[in-house]
Amino acid sequence: MDKPEPPTESPAPSTPSGKAAEQAAEQAAEGNPGKASGGPGRVAVAGASGLIGTALTRSLTADGYEVVRLVRRAPRAADEVRWDPAKGYVDADGLAGCEAVVNLAGAGIGDRRWNDAYKRELRDSRVLGTRTLAAAVTALGTPPRVFLNGSAIGYYGDTGSRAVDESAPAGEGFLPSMCVEWEQAAAPVEEAGVRTVFARSGLVVARGGGAWGRMFPLFKAGLGGRLGDGRQYWSFIALRDEVAALRHLLARDDLAGPFNLTAPEPVTNREVTAAMGRVLRRPTLFPAPAPALRLVLGEMAGDVLGSQRVLPARLTESGFAFAHPRIDDAVRAALR
Repeated sequence: MDKPEPPTESPAPSTPSGKAAEQAAEQAAEGNPGKASGGPGRVAVAGASGLIGTALTRSLTADGYEVVRLVRRAPRAADEVRWDPAKGYVDADGLAGCEAVVNLAGAGIGDRRWNDAYKRELRDSRVLGTRTLAAAVTALGTPPRVFLNGSAIGYYGDTGSRAVDESAPAGEGFLPSMCVEWEQAAAPVEEAGVRTVFARSGLVVARGGGAWGRMFPLFKAGLGGRLGDGRQYWSFIALRDEVAALRHLLARDDLAGPFNLTAPEPVTNREVTAAMGRVLRRPTLFPAPAPALRLVLGEMAGDVLGSQRVLPARLTESGFAFAHPRIDDAVRAALR
């Protein structure tokens, strides 16, 4: 399979900036999930309490959609539906009438130090959850128009300085193998003829969670710095662009398969560090050496220090416009 050329040899697609990009992103976020046209409908979301799920459900609800939240406890509100992915159970009645089913469920990659037990939880929370929803969706008398399943750019593994897009094969290691299983678990939905989309998300720039949720307090305190040598690429995306991209993928009946949800200009960790210092107006004098990261993070340090230069080729080709394509823009947006 041919591999894409790095941006230094093949320029990254141009993107609108300023007000035009802001307006385009807003228009993309106003699409109707699962329909080419029509009024708001019913959307089921697993993982609705997470960083991305919370922002997505808020966006959909604000535009008049009926959002059904899948919860692992007894439902406490009319918009909640019980499911237990570990046992393969979901209250299928709660999915009836949904135009779209969105699966963003999964234990946090960076929530704990990795050991065999937590790696199993990371994998099972994604793969078993997807299998459970896939079985429920295919058993519905009237299936949804679209099944959007979360995934991650961890699919590609460490790409070094080489740029990759959706045509690249899976990498090697724990995260790539987990992402492959995660996506394969949705196969029954695809085979049933339901449009299936895989959102391979990058590092989401947000204060409320994820990697940046931990970085902002450190950098605000003047304690930030590069990780390792800082040469590793970070493929980021602003939270607002993440939500707009998800809604773009839900709305377009002609889009299926994997899509990289990353900004069009990946940057190195050194560049991320410099941008955080510029925007927050703080010094960045405290690097975290690679040996220290390995000591603190264990096996996960390999992913923190690894490089992923991932391009959103299919997303850009589909006409999506980023509101915050550059790292400084994304950091500023997270502070609003």
